[in-house]
Amino acid sequence: MGSTTETFPTIDSCLSTNRENDTVVADMDGTLLIGRSSFPYFALIAFEIGGILRLLFLLLLTPLAGLLYYFVSESAGIRVLIFATFAGMRVSDIESVARAVLPKFYASDVHPESWRVFSACGKRCVLTANPRIMVEAFLKDFLGADMVLGTEVETWGGRATGVVKGPGVLVGKNKAEAMKAVFGERAPEIGLGDRHTDFPFISLCKEGYIVPPKPEVKAVTIDKLPKPIIFHDGRLVQKPSPFMALLTILWIPVGFLLACLRIAAGSLLPMPFVYYAFWALGVRVTVKGTPPPPVKKSSGQSGVLFICSHRTLLDPIFLSTALGRPIPAVTYSVSRLSEIISPIKTVRLNRDRAKDAAMIKKLLQEGDLAICPEGTTCREPFLLRFSSLFAELTDELVPVAMVNRMSMFHGTTARGWKGMDPFYFFMNPSPAYEVTFLNKLPNELTCGAGKSSHEVANYIQRVIAATLSYECTTFTRKDKYRALAGNDGIVVEKSRIKPNQAMGC
Repeated sequence: MGSTTETFPTIDSCLSTNRENDTVVADMDGTLLIGRSSFPYFALIAFEIGGILRLLFLLLLTPLAGLLYYFVSESAGIRVLIFATFAGMRVSDIESVARAVLPKFYASDVHPESWRVFSACGKRCVLTANPRIMVEAFLKDFLGADMVLGTEVETWGGRATGVVKGPGVLVGKNKAEAMKAVFGERAPEIGLGDRHTDFPFISLCKEGYIVPPKPEVKAVTIDKLPKPIIFHDGRLVQKPSPFMALLTILWIPVGFLLACLRIAAGSLLPMPFVYYAFWALGVRVTVKGTPPPPVKKSSGQSGVLFICSHRTLLDPIFLSTALGRPIPAVTYSVSRLSEIISPIKTVRLNRDRAKDAAMIKKLLQEGDLAICPEGTTCREPFLLRFSSLFAELTDELVPVAMVNRMSMFHGTTARGWKGMDPFYFFMNPSPAYEVTFLNKLPNELTCGAGKSSHEVANYIQRVIAATLSYECTTFTRKDKYRALAGNDGIVVEKSRIKPNQAMGC
């Protein structure tokens, strides 16, 4: 085949039926992904590992990378991005971000036509100029790639040097040579690319197709991918284009001061005034449903246990804000700083069932109490499995559906320091919480009426999920932390989900 665009038909003319025995070799940026720029993903690694200064360093070198890309070579431009991002970073940190942060952003940009063909083939290989360490976790775990051939980065003492290993950046002829080394004389059935530097490897395939740039193309919906993304980490909500990266850098000093002011208002003002102070400071709190009145201690009646879905560690605080009175909360694992600045009483669980049960019963005798039985937060529209302990301790149960909105920063982390979680939440320009009080659990559905604690927990999970249009899962705290941080989540500082894994949903 030749080396002109006319030589290769476009991807929409490629048949995707009866391809189970075929091998496909595809480029990544602009081919498997709609976006042709890899800057946002380098920026995510720079910020998540190196912070604001590393992101600034990358942003300052990006114009140089662009000039080299267009006037020298594609390889030269990519080398600058790799050096600016990777130099000095621990390999383990890069792998962690590649596993826990990048897949969420990559998965939201999968090209529908490329995925149609790529997913239809029995064997899938990706050739990319991106560092292999950066993309392999997503391509193998979420797109089902069997092999990933990417640019290799030199390491020394467990850290990346930022220098590219031989034979260099995987573009042009280097891609073709890498493919030859793997496939030898056997030509793969399909080659997919999007630019002239992909022609050398496409021409080695039996069929070659070009993915033309079409900005109006809509990405594949998450539910069409082999594996849903339930757990993900990282602080940034939006994919950082150069403009968004600059805006983030400029906003962080302002946002941090604003967060301190909002936290001070929540911690120092009497709880009945916090709702109005938040609104004045740009924090929106919406209350739905009718909460129960506070229990009078003189009556001797047990307090109400509010069962909350878990979005951030601030859930009990916004519950208290919605009620206009402080509600103590039992916690699983929060930082000391969060406990110090908290406007409500927090009590740590011991992870000893008998001790925790006794403690919760004692707190309920003193008044109302809040608990998040998922044990950890989930950012996506899913509810994790509810621990059933709470159902054994009282029949005074009020489900509360919590949902929030963050436009710039996530207020949760599995890999980072949890002490910054409330600051990052309040650093958002206009964060919002919606608190929905559901009906108190009927007596006939409680353990006192003969229901098992698991039945009660599962029922409340289903009720909250239905209110939020979320899906129930059997995943737990350990599942999340093993997927994102490589531990069980106890120390402070996944399997594919199927419809039959959803409990009653």
